[in-house]
Amino acid sequence: MEAEREAEREAPARPQDQTAAAPAAVPAEAAADQGLVRLHDLQQFLSSGSLEDNLDGQATQTARMLGADSCSIMLLSSGSGEAPRLRVHARANLAQGKDAPEAVPDAVFASSIGRGEGICGQVLASGRALLVEDIGSSPYALLARRPLAPGRSLMSGPIPIDGRIVGVVNVSGMSFRQADLLLLEVICQFIGKTIQVSQLQRLLDSRFAQLALAREAEAEGAARTVYRNPEEAARILARSFYRELTRAGFDVPQIVRAASELIGQLNNKLHQEK
Repeated sequence: MEAEREAEREAPARPQDQTAAAPAAVPAEAAADQGLVRLHDLQQFLSSGSLEDNLDGQATQTARMLGADSCSIMLLSSGSGEAPRLRVHARANLAQGKDAPEAVPDAVFASSIGRGEGICGQVLASGRALLVEDIGSSPYALLARRPLAPGRSLMSGPIPIDGRIVGVVNVSGMSFRQADLLLLEVICQFIGKTIQVSQLQRLLDSRFAQLALAREAEAEGAARTVYRNPEEAARILARSFYRELTRAGFDVPQIVRAASELIGQLNNKLHQEK
């Protein structure tokens, strides 16, 4: 009898345990749905158009996907010497309201950052993404290029192309987790592919550029599709143009005339854009 009473007391508890455990699956489903939405958003990074337009859209999309207040995309450009430096090519600021951080001065975006300088310079040097959960109380506070409010987070991720780091993506917001850092690394991969595809598409429009860059790659023992930052590619084309003029028998005064014509065409374009 005692055993039967014990069984009766235990019997009603089983369905209650089952119903109590059921809601636990809801957060998992919500997380899966959110993951699918993020994967769908990544398709936006493969849009066509100019590189500048793509980067502007990608900066905005990155900030939205990560719930960030701001995002900037920095790419390597040639510095005063041989060492390339990071410069901002796109930025997005989604913060609104009284709690929004102060706008970044334009002088910050006009400046350049070398390897190892500041937070993004360290990411460029190491090739590893970085998450700073509270920039104000971290050792990186002194490296920040502008002060951030207490409790604000920052992430920086390298942009890779064929094993080379060509830029850095920076995002800031109220709170980031390790999962956000992993997503940023995936986003950086997509941005890198977009940059590479954009350069290859432009090369297809110019037979001269294809031959010039192919010769340079062959001389370096590199792949023909190796990525070049715009300044580097422009210098290669200029050297190739000079060699072709010399090979064709043109003298120095005639080459100077050709260079003057190039500068004149550039001035005309600048006046049209104004």
